[in-house]
Amino acid sequence: MARSLFGCHGDAILMAFGVKKSELMDWKAKVKRGEIAFLTHFWLDDRFPGCDTVTKVGCCDLNKLKAWGEQYGLEPEWIHKDPRFPHFDLFGERQLHILEEEGYWEHIHRFQLHKNKTP
Repeated sequence: MARSLFGCHGDAILMAFGVKKSELMDWKAKVKRGEIAFLTHFWLDDRFPGCDTVTKVGCCDLNKLKAWGEQYGLEPEWIHKDPRFPHFDLFGERQLHILEEEGYWEHIHRFQLHKNKTP
């Protein structure tokens, strides 16, 4: 069963959906164990028009997460410093490129990320 998650960030209303409870629990467990973990889901956020998916790449070991992000040009200050689940949020072309490089083809196909690729 897919989950629907709602939240707010300042004046923006956020909505995430298309996440199975088992996927979310698996991502959280991996993050807590210090693994680099990927979670892709649909979402709507007024701050990011044109983006309807996000990939959260998390790890509780901030040094490991920073080093992982560095290889893709992700700045350490872009880490969402959630106290339990620190993560990068990936969108658009960068999201697709990193998922391709990391071999997350199921995420790419499931969320049809290739359809938004510019030639």
